[in-house]
Amino acid sequence: MLGELLPVFGLAALRTLALVAVGLAGGLALGFAAHVLRETGQPALRGLYWIYTAVWRGVPFLIHLFIVYFGLPAAGITMDPFTAAAVTLSVYGGAYFAEIFRACWQAVPKGQIEAARCMGLSRRQVFLRIQAPQALRASVPLVLNQTILLMKESALASVITYPELTMTAGKVVSEQFVYIEPYFLLALSYLLLALLIQRLGAALKRRLAS
Repeated sequence: MLGELLPVFGLAALRTLALVAVGLAGGLALGFAAHVLRETGQPALRGLYWIYTAVWRGVPFLIHLFIVYFGLPAAGITMDPFTAAAVTLSVYGGAYFAEIFRACWQAVPKGQIEAARCMGLSRRQVFLRIQAPQALRASVPLVLNQTILLMKESALASVITYPELTMTAGKVVSEQFVYIEPYFLLALSYLLLALLIQRLGAALKRRLAS
């Protein structure tokens, strides 16, 4: 039985990886952009930053997913399950990544920033040359943990019929009336994906440290 299910779960794992990869890329881009806007110091932009992070971190991912997939069509915006899940995962993850970047930037010693400004470096140069290299290195473990959490949240894409791992397991159960094998493979698949993300994160951390 397990041998018959392996190709099915392998394909589902690839779909899950595709969703997480798009969500991660979009989330990192949105999170960094939100952080940069906050760093401008403009009150309006800082206010938008806090609204964005508060709303998307304070409301469960499933509710956001329902609004995007079921609610936006009322406004004329219709998405297929993959697109809806990827967009929601990106914006949801971006709120967390923005806070990670904010915390890591604030962790850079203020003495270094003051010394750089005394040497005549502009705000932009301080951001790119002093804060960014240190903050990005410090953010790797936090981004890694958040990526694993996003991978787990991606299981909720099954409720909008995206055929990732969780939906695949449920389909096997409903069609073949077996429980142990599909749910064992489901748990094993998520564990292996989490270990893969950890290995990739460790390799990235070593590369940045070299």
